[in-house]
Amino acid sequence: MAETDSRTTTHRQPMTAPERGAYRPGGAGAGLSKVPEVTAWFWIVKILTTGMGETASDFLARTLGPIPAGCLGLAGLTALLVLQFRASRYRPWLYWSAIVMVSVFGTMAADVVHVVVGLPYTVSAVGFTLALAAVLALWYASERTLSIHSIHTTRREFFYWATVLTTFALGTAVGDLTAGTLHLGYLPSGFLFAALIVLPVLGRRFLGLNAVAAFWAAYILTRPLGASFADWMGVPAARDGLGWGTGLVSLALLVPIATLVGYLQVSRADTPQQVHPTALAG
Repeated sequence: MAETDSRTTTHRQPMTAPERGAYRPGGAGAGLSKVPEVTAWFWIVKILTTGMGETASDFLARTLGPIPAGCLGLAGLTALLVLQFRASRYRPWLYWSAIVMVSVFGTMAADVVHVVVGLPYTVSAVGFTLALAAVLALWYASERTLSIHSIHTTRREFFYWATVLTTFALGTAVGDLTAGTLHLGYLPSGFLFAALIVLPVLGRRFLGLNAVAAFWAAYILTRPLGASFADWMGVPAARDGLGWGTGLVSLALLVPIATLVGYLQVSRADTPQQVHPTALAG
């Protein structure tokens, strides 16, 4: 599902006057987009990273303990986001590495709220939904757009990654809610979210649903979709899973992720076509 916004898509038309600025990597001025084109590759890699983040988080928590695993996840996420913010343009290996760490840490955040704090998934799901709504509201109030094709300033990039992190935490809570609290199990939950993710596509095609709204609805649903199937593969048969183990599933998902990202790095198949802001001066 390609997400477009005719007013703010930087690679389809020149930026409006307020968006122009001297290019400064990581600065406040307008720069090149550092997010990929929304193609089939985007959705495939995104779903794979959600599954890997779920099982990798569980594996680290059980191996190292929740607190050391959480510290490691936060350190990895912080390091990669710093590199992402300092990058001058979209680099597939860096962007998707950051997404993987957001997936891992987002899972940890949702699990901490449930396991350590003791909040039921019904409460945490509502809480993360409100947090996501607040982030999106602040983003729109500040920038008047939620299009990912408009991510060419530091402020918009900050809103983007805050939204992404919140969607991962929300998706984790919702996936565990359906699988555990509602007793659907992981495999039926996966099929449920596979059906739900079609709705934004149909809404966009047949009901005129706003492209940006359709994109973010589908984006949120990729998290419980990928995580439910990954959990099903990793958990033991006693929990209606395949029993492969979270470590093995994480490695199995890492292989196609690394392969696809390597392909995107070389082919530039999802690199946005855009005009450097300094070329627009004068």
